[in-house]
Amino acid sequence: MRRVGDRLSTDWLRELEAPTPAFFEAFAARAAGPSGPRDAARDAVLNLTPEVDWAAYLPHIPHGLLGLGAAFRLRPLLSPAAFLRLLATQIHNLAHEGRSRPGKGLSSVGTGSGSWDNLAMALDTHRPAIAWGEALGVEEVQRADFLRLEDRVERDMANVGHKGVLARNLAELWEDLERPKATGRILLGVAAYLCASEPSDTFWHQRAARRLEGAAPVIHGPVAAGLDVLTAGAREVCDSGLVDLLDTFSLRVKSGAPSGDLLAQLVMAATEKQLDARRDLEGKTAWNFVYLAHLAKRSAEAGSLAPATWVQGAALVNLFPTDEEEDRPRPVAPRVPVPDPRQGLLDAILDAEPLHAMFHARALLAGDGEDALLRVLADAAASNDPAFNHSHQILAVAAAADLAPHLPGTVRADLLTALAKSLANSQGSTDLGRLAERALDGAY
Repeated sequence: MRRVGDRLSTDWLRELEAPTPAFFEAFAARAAGPSGPRDAARDAVLNLTPEVDWAAYLPHIPHGLLGLGAAFRLRPLLSPAAFLRLLATQIHNLAHEGRSRPGKGLSSVGTGSGSWDNLAMALDTHRPAIAWGEALGVEEVQRADFLRLEDRVERDMANVGHKGVLARNLAELWEDLERPKATGRILLGVAAYLCASEPSDTFWHQRAARRLEGAAPVIHGPVAAGLDVLTAGAREVCDSGLVDLLDTFSLRVKSGAPSGDLLAQLVMAATEKQLDARRDLEGKTAWNFVYLAHLAKRSAEAGSLAPATWVQGAALVNLFPTDEEEDRPRPVAPRVPVPDPRQGLLDAILDAEPLHAMFHARALLAGDGEDALLRVLADAAASNDPAFNHSHQILAVAAAADLAPHLPGTVRADLLTALAKSLANSQGSTDLGRLAERALDGAY
């Protein structure tokens, strides 16, 4: 493995190459000081990304890098101790992604000319190795380069839209790492590699485009419709077959609804799907929120989106199952009253009590408010080992934080309550986090 870093730490780089029980002690030493977390994450990106066997995961995408981006997104919601624990376990997760055989991975591919024309050709003809090499050759990486990748794969919903989400997520991760030059090339390179990879799935886009011929772009704007209209739209997304949904949601888009209305309807539907999710589908269903947060950020930044993009989002949410309303979980108060709803919620989640978690979430909303609830959800998600459920928990909470400013209060409250249920219903081991905590004791 290449050993690349700013202030090279031999022990830390050795642990990245071949993790041992001393991994967290090496992380604690590397992460010490104000810039330590940033430096540890830079080292991980530079040294691990070219070694991961990305091709072996296709059509899926491992969540090591996506989870690393989510860790930095959650940083403002976490205590310094919780953030360091999450960062340590997330880098540990990235260090355990499958590696390519020597001479077969991305590290063996040469650097290209940095030509966007060549990169665009590689994307269009699905030549990921060329895309990687050309991206590595970009002299001065810019955020706009990642967003150009995102635009190129807008129609591609392979692996439920991971490609576009990854491109923007890695741009944000690069900015969190303070835009170092070499790291930018690596992150742009892997984004280009995965965006160029097969399979490509434009099924939903083609069918949406037929129904939207001549439709104007969807203008970014706040919610304009009343709750009854939003609820009716969400019901269509949940209950319709795919063909009927494409018809009805396309009509909503063509009617000139602003992005706020469409987003609220999709989040309401995704929230219902999350409440209905079985334990084994909690993480997969939570991807809806990640994708919808991606749409919200794109819309806000661009000012408008192609109409088919919103219909693709509706088709994604519709893909997940819906139960009968009478079977849907509802908040249940614990037998013994808990005076502190924050602690009650955290304990209910970590003890895998979803109905009690929903109750405490509602109590916390009524008292301390949404920010307090979001902080507890972030702390609970950060406690779970990221290898369990492929970092879906931290991805979901980070997505909720991104979605919240775009949603009406009732929709936000329902979303956060559903996430409390989901986190409680998808608890795994916290042993790795405890090992990290012991190694980091006294570091904050």
